[in-house]
Amino acid sequence: MAKEVTREEPRFYMGKAIEVMKKSIPEKNKSNPSPNVGAVLVFPDGTFDTASRGEFREGDHAEYTLLDKKYRAKDLSDCWLFATLEPCAPGSRTEPKLSCAERIANARIKKVWFGVQELNHKASGGKLYLEQMGATVLPFESDLCHEIRDYNKTFDDWVEEERKRSEAEVPLIKGFLDVEVKNADIKSLSDDALQLYIDKTENKFNVLSKELFLDLYNKGLFNKLGKTETLVPTGNCILLFGKNPRDKFPQAAVKAKVDYGNGQIDVESFNDAIVMIPDQVENWVKKVIPESFDRSSFTREKIPHFPPSVIREAIINAIVHRDYSIKGSKIELEITSDKIEIKSPGEPYSPNSLSSLQDFSAVSYARNAEIAYIFNIMRLMEETRVGMDTFKSLREKYNLPLPIISYKNPYLIVTFPRTADAVRALDEKLNQLNDEELQGYEFVKAQGDVSKTEYAHHFGFEEKKAYRHLSKMKKLDLLTDNGETTKSNNYRYVFKGN
Repeated sequence: MAKEVTREEPRFYMGKAIEVMKKSIPEKNKSNPSPNVGAVLVFPDGTFDTASRGEFREGDHAEYTLLDKKYRAKDLSDCWLFATLEPCAPGSRTEPKLSCAERIANARIKKVWFGVQELNHKASGGKLYLEQMGATVLPFESDLCHEIRDYNKTFDDWVEEERKRSEAEVPLIKGFLDVEVKNADIKSLSDDALQLYIDKTENKFNVLSKELFLDLYNKGLFNKLGKTETLVPTGNCILLFGKNPRDKFPQAAVKAKVDYGNGQIDVESFNDAIVMIPDQVENWVKKVIPESFDRSSFTREKIPHFPPSVIREAIINAIVHRDYSIKGSKIELEITSDKIEIKSPGEPYSPNSLSSLQDFSAVSYARNAEIAYIFNIMRLMEETRVGMDTFKSLREKYNLPLPIISYKNPYLIVTFPRTADAVRALDEKLNQLNDEELQGYEFVKAQGDVSKTEYAHHFGFEEKKAYRHLSKMKKLDLLTDNGETTKSNNYRYVFKGN
């Protein structure tokens, strides 16, 4: 057992979990790489112990090694657990084996952190199960999640490996999109969407072949009808590959509108299988956003008013993370001369919060794991690194304002201002900042927190000027601090969000 440390800094234990993850022992008789997983058990006094996948025996999960092999007889009810991968859910292991989530619940551990979401449908759902059992489940910090994925080569390979290892056919915890769709069959699927899947995954299947449908069945997108061998598509399957998804899910559409500002308005509706929508939206956006001079204080160069690839990424985020149970609410895209706005049905999805989205610290955790999985293996998400990183880089990469994220029931709204004045129009507090101060505010927003010295160095200011800027933003309640005294060398200004 390691020496005593404080339990006030969860990041320390996250780092330890990543350290032991890198000690995972691969399974020798497998052609595919095993996922690397590390876990840390933290005791009430701050002492801790660790385990990695395969530490004692090939294939053993890290949580199993900790809870069952090391501390089976010890009271763990006031312990914390950190794992680099979301614990596998009930139904993912062959009886009489228990899933990691069940072992954690049985140990009465009430606080769990995990790094990367389990997207394998036969193992996913550990977070939900633990929450149902009364545990608090929290994410690793976003930069550490990137490190976990990078070490495991690609998250897609990791998920695929877990899928192949799983012996259970059906997850215990199902959402309404995981069950079969009434009056739907193989003929309900689009040849074009299936061919896109084949091309993107570089498989050798033929459209409508048995091999293709067996592949999709193994990914949880078909259920067997009763005791027969008849395959029936699930809701996820119809959304991903259906000829007319809106026949079964009327809310499954992207409604787009562009206002050119001269009285001319164009509208478009994207109703196809959702794997086809990102390309369709991007092609449409390229037509409706002409090249012109941007007259804002952010740039003077001749550039597209807004990069279509960023809109594509935001649409992919909306498709993957929206709440499809909200009937009558569609994804909405609106483009005007001042801003681009994307509305996605559903509240921020735990473990992320509105504030973590606003300061770009949110981690990748999909509301719709099956859809996220397919988008991942089709490289629709990987191609453009969908997520907070792209939003955060807008100012530096494109010299454009950072997006503003808000929630107005039932929509999560991502607003991309196209000018500095448009930024000010979205928040009256920002009206009190001049162009130079607004640039500074955007810098702090992108960084999350800064010191006076870092701010001054970035802009080439004297520290007195940096102090005036930052103090003004704090007075306007745009920033807060890290709780240190103002004279401390560790004092930092922190982006506050809404």
